[in-house]
Amino acid sequence: MNATPPPSRISKRPGPPAWRRRLPLIGALVLVAAIAIGLWPRAVPVEVAGVTRGPLVVTVDEEGMTRVKHRYVVTAPVAGQLRRIDWKAGAVVEAGKTPLAIIESSAADFLDTRALAQAEARVRAAEAAREMAIAQRARAESAERLFAAELERAAALRAKKVISAQEFDMTRMRADTAAQDVRAAEFALQVAAFELQQARVLAGRGGSSSAQREENLTTSTTRGALIVTSPVSGRILRVFQESERVVPAGFALLEVGDPTELEVRIEVLSRDAVAIAPGARVMLEQWGGGESLTARVRHVEPSAFTKISALGVEEQRVYVIADLADTPEKRPSLGDSYRVEARIVTWEKPDALRVPAGALFERAGRWHAYAIDGTRAQLRNVTIGRSNGVLTEVTAGLQEGVRVIVYPGDKVADGLRVAPLEVGLR
Repeated sequence: MNATPPPSRISKRPGPPAWRRRLPLIGALVLVAAIAIGLWPRAVPVEVAGVTRGPLVVTVDEEGMTRVKHRYVVTAPVAGQLRRIDWKAGAVVEAGKTPLAIIESSAADFLDTRALAQAEARVRAAEAAREMAIAQRARAESAERLFAAELERAAALRAKKVISAQEFDMTRMRADTAAQDVRAAEFALQVAAFELQQARVLAGRGGSSSAQREENLTTSTTRGALIVTSPVSGRILRVFQESERVVPAGFALLEVGDPTELEVRIEVLSRDAVAIAPGARVMLEQWGGGESLTARVRHVEPSAFTKISALGVEEQRVYVIADLADTPEKRPSLGDSYRVEARIVTWEKPDALRVPAGALFERAGRWHAYAIDGTRAQLRNVTIGRSNGVLTEVTAGLQEGVRVIVYPGDKVADGLRVAPLEVGLR
């Protein structure tokens, strides 16, 4: 018989620790967490700005050009030999005293009977024109006194907040315009007196000595030569003919005016001109000085003209004329035909609820903005008012202090988690 072998001894080794047995599970959990974190949507960085209250000004920005308000072109009253003119542009002249040109005329230029009758008729017409200029000056002075009194009353009412700022500005504009009308009437009277003196001198060339007996003649005769003096006080703006030559009657010699009395001519699009009212405030910038200048719109010309833009597009433009309100001491170097950048105020509100224009966008015919609610973007329906391209007035949908996303991209949506970056109003 075969003997059954004895059972062998089986030794039991100790198993791995429990934490080692859980390593695969822990690794799997860490992997799943890493994948979840990687796939979790991150906060989108966005630029935000606050909704604030403050002044909002809507302007029409265009280029303009300064020009002397009252200018006079001095012409040759008769045909003859013009002596050389030594005056240069910028020279100071005084009305009736500064000789501008000397014209030597021949005896053949003396008037015959028919021409003499015409010259005497021109004298009578010039006398009537001078009388009319005197009456216009008196009327302008009366209007100035009336509007100055109205301005004083309006200032008192404005201090008591009885009238609005717009009504006070209109009253002040009328007072300023009346003062400018007085200066214009003074200039017109000087010109009318100059025309009368010229007519009398020409009539005197027919043999009458009445013109020679006039005192303070603007145009006088000396030994057969006519001395043409300045019709107004100011400066010489241009010299059209400097060299000696034979000139016909009516030939332009010089241009004189007062460069301290400036106005601004601004070209604006016709669609913008309809929103500009007389008396509107104008800010003049980039004229060469350190501070901007202030002007007031006097009138908007009723007729437009066609102008080709730099891109070759036909545009209908209108001239807007504005009077400088600052004193000549603030603009001593500003002269005639200088370029300026004008900002014409068409609407302004001192306490408007405003938001950056880049925070607003239109969708389905309505305006919206993304407000920040904690760390989430919240879509808001808003109602807007006026805008100047940088800031926009909000009339409903947002409150003061709310932060909004500026220039939201395609990634921004309602409820999206965002990381705000403050940029403020720009």
